[in-house]
Amino acid sequence: MAREAKDVTETELQLMQVLWERGRCSTRQMADQLYRQASGSQYATVQKLLERLEDKGFVRRDRSLFVHTFTAAVDRDELIGRRLQAMAEKLCGGSLTPILSHLARSEELSVRQRAALRDLIDAPEPNKGRGRSRKG
Repeated sequence: MAREAKDVTETELQLMQVLWERGRCSTRQMADQLYRQASGSQYATVQKLLERLEDKGFVRRDRSLFVHTFTAAVDRDELIGRRLQAMAEKLCGGSLTPILSHLARSEELSVRQRAALRDLIDAPEPNKGRGRSRKG
């Protein structure tokens, strides 16, 4: 039986958001960003969460300096895609169409957001012409 790819917890996601916004950070910088004046236990918690994220392949650690720094190994769009696909598998038999239809019908979308969604739908397919065959 194949193992399911590990996802990030909500707490780990907070660290990922800091890395996506700030880029390379040390454990201390991360702890201070999340807790403003981090205590020793908060620093240790951030360190442990970063180690877990590194083990899962979501962050990279640079060990070349005395103070190790971390960067995101997975970008925000990739994680969004993973989560949407997992949701589609659980709720929609693997199809993204019901999710996209729901978003398109959402009253919370602004005119600008609707236009951006239409542009994405109308844009050429990213893999078109790269040797992938399509069935019509």
